[in-house]
Amino acid sequence: MADSAGQEPAEPGHTGAVAADPYDRIAWRDLYARSAALRELAAELAARHAHATDLLADAFLAAYLAAPRVRESAEMAPSRLFNREVVAELAASPGFAALRRQTAGDPYAAALAVLAEAPALRLLLDRTEPVRETADRAAGARRRAGRPARTAGETARQAGATAGALGAGATSADGAAGPASAQATAAGQAASRAEAAARQALEAATPGIRAAARTATAQAVRVTREEAALMRAWGVSHGELERMPYEERARLAERLRTGRLARWAELIGRFRQMADGERARKVENATGELIGVTLGDDLSRVLPSELAHLGLPELRAVFAARYAAGELMLHDSRGEQTTGQGAVIACVDTSHSMYEEGPGGITREAWSKACALALLDQARHARRDFVGILFSAADKLQVFRFPAGRPAPVERVLEFAETFLGGGTSYQRPLSAAAALLAEEFDTAARRRGDVVLITDDECGVTEQWTREWQEARHRLGFRLFGLAVGAPTATASGSVLEALCDNLRPIEDLTDVRAAADLFRLI
Repeated sequence: MADSAGQEPAEPGHTGAVAADPYDRIAWRDLYARSAALRELAAELAARHAHATDLLADAFLAAYLAAPRVRESAEMAPSRLFNREVVAELAASPGFAALRRQTAGDPYAAALAVLAEAPALRLLLDRTEPVRETADRAAGARRRAGRPARTAGETARQAGATAGALGAGATSADGAAGPASAQATAAGQAASRAEAAARQALEAATPGIRAAARTATAQAVRVTREEAALMRAWGVSHGELERMPYEERARLAERLRTGRLARWAELIGRFRQMADGERARKVENATGELIGVTLGDDLSRVLPSELAHLGLPELRAVFAARYAAGELMLHDSRGEQTTGQGAVIACVDTSHSMYEEGPGGITREAWSKACALALLDQARHARRDFVGILFSAADKLQVFRFPAGRPAPVERVLEFAETFLGGGTSYQRPLSAAAALLAEEFDTAARRRGDVVLITDDECGVTEQWTREWQEARHRLGFRLFGLAVGAPTATASGSVLEALCDNLRPIEDLTDVRAAADLFRLI
């Protein structure tokens, strides 16, 4: 930059401590422009450190790049040596490799890490102000040293040209350049002394920078892991997150952290983990416990004595005739029914009593919603439609449909989880709605054997007329009704309405125990 313009020359060396190509720096600039939180942090830290924005950019790139390289001190501009030391200690922190497993290649996660490091950076900048002032003085001295050096060179060049034109000796040129050269030498020596003082101050501050960097990294690891676990708990895949625009992803994270069911995300995650394990254990067409012999045509359960007839040519025709008539002797068993083919429908009670807390501060509603979300996963793994029906009194019902062939929108899932109707309890309307949906599926896709799960904490009556219509629908459509009585022992008592309605009824007394419903995920 020309000195005649009245500006000091640019400071030698790099201003970025992390080596990055222009495309990676564009990623930082784009994210910085989109993130109000990053801009606010940069403005806050700028009051403490003139090069705070460069420091945040370096921290971002160290977390984001696939193979970040921190420049050597000799490559750096003197004013950015402090930034370089901070980033080098971040990269050398014990938890940095764990952090990068969450952030590498993910600009949002890298920005989240930078924001998580902010408290430690604030404290560090407050404690290292003298170090940075020394570095700034060194940078100023180096810039000032550049001016007389260029002036001396320019003077010598002009004097040499004049001497050549006049035929004078070299002595006149040397004499003309002498004062400027001496000034440049003095300025260079002053800059060297200032830089040595800056390096010494930085070395003395290194233990404190290292401790702050480790604290910052540990905090960033905790925050990024918690957010990743939160997303997994709500069934948001990593690929889905990467496709989200920054603003949408930030809004989603804030909603999940502060929503009504946010404090039960851990419960939702445990439900999903349990359901995954039960899917792995599930055996289709399991024979269950052998209890005797019966007649039929299921070749998988034929007695060995019957199979022995196939070894005798004269008895093969007898075997074929008995098979055609369904009169082969079979092992009879009592076991789990095979999984269904139609839709999975979760009817979740959201009456006032479901808001009551149980052990561990978990409400009945939270347990029920967590179970329903796990059933949503179950249906999607089996390529079955899922329907969530929220109900309370007879006039309060809300239906959420998630077809198997389409992605389940995160916003819709959250709306299902957060909706609470309040009021009393009526079984008839939600179960009638479930039967109507299964009838629609049967009429349009010829699919039978759906599964309805009724999750409630209350007992209520049903009419005889409705009961007859319900049984007729079950016979025609072949669906099953599973009942989960959440914190309501009376609902599972002998002769209760739930017991009469359900094929399979389970009492749920301990709301901290997700295993209480484990076998449900082997049956559905």
